[in-house]
Amino acid sequence: MSEGPTTDTVTTDNGAPPEEAAPQAKRRMKRSTRIGLAVILVLALLAAAAFVAYYILDTRNYVTTDNAQIDGNQITVNAPTSGTLIDWRGQQGAQLRKDASVGRVQMQGGFVQPQMVIRAPADGVVAVDNGVEGAYVTAGTQLAVAYDGSAIYVTARVDETDIDDVQVGRLVDISVDAFPDAGLTGRVLEVKSGAAGVFSLFPQANTSGNFQKVTQVIPVKISIDDLKGLGLVPGMNVTVKIHRN
Repeated sequence: MSEGPTTDTVTTDNGAPPEEAAPQAKRRMKRSTRIGLAVILVLALLAAAAFVAYYILDTRNYVTTDNAQIDGNQITVNAPTSGTLIDWRGQQGAQLRKDASVGRVQMQGGFVQPQMVIRAPADGVVAVDNGVEGAYVTAGTQLAVAYDGSAIYVTARVDETDIDDVQVGRLVDISVDAFPDAGLTGRVLEVKSGAAGVFSLFPQANTSGNFQKVTQVIPVKISIDDLKGLGLVPGMNVTVKIHRN
């Protein structure tokens, strides 16, 4: 007679069935491991709580924006007449002195080609150089843009929802990306009367009559109390924290 089918019991390496091995594997977690995981969880919760507390305090005490740059009084050097640009000395970084020659424009005309001197309208440092020696320029062409280094300030763009808390004279903490440890301070000099863009409502693609409102930003002019000898250049990125009180 043939014997009936037999059922083999599957066991793990330690001789226990799989359903019994799983609880055993769980029980193998060391006490020190459990303590370590608990410590990590507590530290994570403390870090999250500290971040939330810092955010609340920061929002309560400051109007903060990183939509800000170093700015200054702009000086433009324009071609005084039409002709060929020669003897150009308005390269980027060049120091300008008021009424000093920056170059010349040679006017076209027969055998006589008179030249007109291009003079700097004020003291400054060239930030943008558009002049190409030997090129033909027309009267009024912008050849260079310079900034007055003695009148550097910050232009910050603040959301219109926060602008009510920005008052002239309020203290400002200034952090320049290029010099993060400088610790500059300043004061609000002016809050512009208009937004950086025209306040508008953009219609959605549907025809339901719904519209999407866009939050605008208001330019705010901020002084810098002490430049601390830093080479601040217009266009550098800045983060400002304007004190609410």
